[in-house]
Amino acid sequence: MTESKARILVVEDDAALLRGLLDVLVFNGYEVKGAEDGGQGLQAGLEEHYDLILLDVMLPTLDGFTICREIRRKKPEQGIIMLTAKGSEDDIVTGFKAGADDYINKPFSLREVMVRVEAVLRRTGKSWGEEEVRWQGVFFNGKVLQAEYEGRTVELTRREMDIIVYLHRHRDRIVSKKEFLTKVWHYADADIETRTVDIHMLKLRKKIASLLPEIPFILTIRGEGYRLEAE
Repeated sequence: MTESKARILVVEDDAALLRGLLDVLVFNGYEVKGAEDGGQGLQAGLEEHYDLILLDVMLPTLDGFTICREIRRKKPEQGIIMLTAKGSEDDIVTGFKAGADDYINKPFSLREVMVRVEAVLRRTGKSWGEEEVRWQGVFFNGKVLQAEYEGRTVELTRREMDIIVYLHRHRDRIVSKKEFLTKVWHYADADIETRTVDIHMLKLRKKIASLLPEIPFILTIRGEGYRLEAE
């Protein structure tokens, strides 16, 4: 059982599921608070300090995406995990666009919950996102979270900047999905099934392609992982 006393807010309108999540988190040593209403969850997330927020998508009063966007706007470093319906990739993509750090598919196992909770908590204070990277003529500015090429810019998330920095640091080799999960997402167990890396790469590639369409930039090495296209 972890000795951490990190504070976690769980916003979930299914009373039984909410109680189950709160019990598991308390058992693992966390201080917790629950909210069954989206408006109450947003108020708690903005007015109180939490190391992590577990946030359901479908909620009374306010949906999880709206809550996530508002909290991310006012608390850029807040850890947020979205709870999504099984197989709903649209929800996952929308959640990441809203600023979520990760997602958990329903139904989920207790092991999966703890792996993802611990990973996001380990991420705190370990972001490389304020660095600057120049590659293929594109300037990635972590201080303002933008990529710029010949006067045109696109907005980046903190996680996308972390991906670019990590790929650039290891540009002489292939970086596997498992390595991304342990080094960028800070998962303790990288064998857990997740499409988090794939979805983030897809979004990041689209943004870079809007600036530099003629160069692949991030290459996928089938069965191996990813690497930057050589300059």
